[in-house]
Amino acid sequence: MSDSQTVSTAVAKLYDTYPFPPEPLLDEPPPGYNWRWNWLAAYNFCTGQKPQKQDIRILDAGCGTGVGTEYLVHLNPYACVVGIDLSTGALQVARERCKRSKANRVEFHHLSLYDVEQLPGEFDFINCVGVLHHLGDPIRGIQALAKKLAPGGLMHIFVYGELGRWEIQLMQKAIALLQGDKQGDYRDGVQVGRKIFSALPENNRIVKRERERWSLENQRDECFADMYVHPQEIDYNIDTLFELIDASGLEFIGFSNPGFWQLERLLGKAPELIERAVGLSARQRYRLIELLDPEVTHYEFFLGRPPITKADWSADDALMTAIPERNPCIDGFPSQCVFNYDYQIVNLSEAELKFLQACEGKKTVAEILRDDVPLELKQVRSLLKQQLMMLTPS
Repeated sequence: MSDSQTVSTAVAKLYDTYPFPPEPLLDEPPPGYNWRWNWLAAYNFCTGQKPQKQDIRILDAGCGTGVGTEYLVHLNPYACVVGIDLSTGALQVARERCKRSKANRVEFHHLSLYDVEQLPGEFDFINCVGVLHHLGDPIRGIQALAKKLAPGGLMHIFVYGELGRWEIQLMQKAIALLQGDKQGDYRDGVQVGRKIFSALPENNRIVKRERERWSLENQRDECFADMYVHPQEIDYNIDTLFELIDASGLEFIGFSNPGFWQLERLLGKAPELIERAVGLSARQRYRLIELLDPEVTHYEFFLGRPPITKADWSADDALMTAIPERNPCIDGFPSQCVFNYDYQIVNLSEAELKFLQACEGKKTVAEILRDDVPLELKQVRSLLKQQLMMLTPS
């Protein structure tokens, strides 16, 4: 077997032993939402406007036990969803999960990312969470996926970051050393790892990091195995991440947590340093931010295949004639205190609430301001910036 085949076989064996993620199966749709899996919310985030169509094709590339797949089906009621994975054990759980929650617009295939060209047609939205960093050849993997992305389509990706996972890397290597020729016996690896954590001193750095960040989820052997005894993992920094992105041939649209990547968050008290950073490229600024705040455990971002049309609402006439709708990923509405798309609390004024209540996709912004609520355009733009609504050009 080639190196890629060897890695794929080992990864499939891990997830056949410990199907992942180990979330419970429900007889109803999953709770809440992840806006990154909602086509309307994700497209609006990436382009500043509502997509023209909702009857799209979605690929969940490396779907595992179908946790994300299930959300993709329920959050996108007009979409057809396809899930692929290497592990037959994980796929069995995924099928049962979707069957029980009536996520019935999905089909599953036992297929490697490398072989995704075997699927017919192109996809408008590709979701690839926690997969590329477990490939023997991530560049080959992302290039295979890129070929299946339709023009104007979006790809959502999640990969690990090396700085925030430093202690994890140390534990992975320690377990491998103690396992010796038993590497690949994942149940033995979990036992060894748990014994190490039990034996280490309370003030040990690896122990403290585990308790601060991971211990709750790692009570489950499936999570512990995925984190500490995985046979293949590549962790990225900004420089190596953009090597991966550039190799895809797609457009980098942006990180899905843009607030983290604002230098002012870290150096706002030193405007002279902000001024020094003006000459840096965007990638250099990203690198500076992760060096100054090395808590980056993962990168989550969107890529797109041109043409990607991005809306510009800076002109008052364009904004006034647009048709607004509420972002589908809002919780607690109607109320003056709501959770936004990122589950952050937003306190609305009475006028802002009244405006959002009128955002039903029928009236233009001008008509709502004239007939329903006196709101200034700068407040409308604030609602737009906070992703509380999305616009369609009239």
